[in-house]
Amino acid sequence: MTQSARSPLPQDHLKPFPPVSPTPSQPAAEPLDNARAEVNRNVNSDTTPSEPNDLPPLPDVVSRIHARVKAFLSETHPPDSLLASVQRQTRISLDVVSSALKRYKLSELSVSYNGGKDCLVLLILFLAGLHPENNTEAQNTESEAQIAAATFIPSIYALPPDPFDAVEDFVVTSAEAYHLAITKYTTLPPASTLRSSFEDYLTRHPGIRAIFVGTRRTDPHGAQLTHFDRTDGGWPDFMRVHPVIDWHYAEIWAFIRHLDLRYCSLYDEGYTSLGGTSDTHPNPKLQSDGDYLPAYQLTEDVEERLGRN
Repeated sequence: MTQSARSPLPQDHLKPFPPVSPTPSQPAAEPLDNARAEVNRNVNSDTTPSEPNDLPPLPDVVSRIHARVKAFLSETHPPDSLLASVQRQTRISLDVVSSALKRYKLSELSVSYNGGKDCLVLLILFLAGLHPENNTEAQNTESEAQIAAATFIPSIYALPPDPFDAVEDFVVTSAEAYHLAITKYTTLPPASTLRSSFEDYLTRHPGIRAIFVGTRRTDPHGAQLTHFDRTDGGWPDFMRVHPVIDWHYAEIWAFIRHLDLRYCSLYDEGYTSLGGTSDTHPNPKLQSDGDYLPAYQLTEDVEERLGRN
């Protein structure tokens, strides 16, 4: 096996993120100036990322991630190996991103991001797919200009009423590193649901026509999905884009670990599927000598959600 040299990711993403200081929750929604200062806010809110001097601009982030993914795709692995399978999945996902950029302007696209492993892979592939080298035929001149001038990526973050602090912290730091402008919603049925969150999001952002979602086929309601599925069943109208729909659990982790991506620390504590604190526990399949193995030690898709109520 040969391995190409890897260019650094934003905020030298191979190193731990800086610590995040939580702030008290606020009683009402208002615009956000900085994601880091709003990590524990349990209200619907908008976040436009700040531009710290130590962070590269979005086009540079896109170039670095593209270089990393391109280097991975140039590696040679046995055809029946896990990494060869991940390479095939990566190429398919990049084609989905290219197809979306052909159908929609960049300003019409958004990313659903919650800091989980699947959303992380989705985000990296989306950013890699924005590079002009991936879209020589798909992009029109207007799209190319938008990507070159972009400073952030619109994103929706719908979280449970009882989120893990570690997840909140990771969302904040990764959103800054990858230039996500997050609109954050706390779901608390029946008053606030996933559906109502997306309804409000599209009301706030009427230009959004398609949203990238990190659903995989083994997830609830994922069995019949394709790469592009328009919403139905009373949901607000938008196109759901699923670049990682056919990725397996082991492939997700192989991609994350092979590209040395930072991920939420809960995965190192045996959590394999992340929800809220009341319904999410370390996966019993990973229990070992009174402790838990890291999430990437699990291999079977069907065991992924055994830590969820």
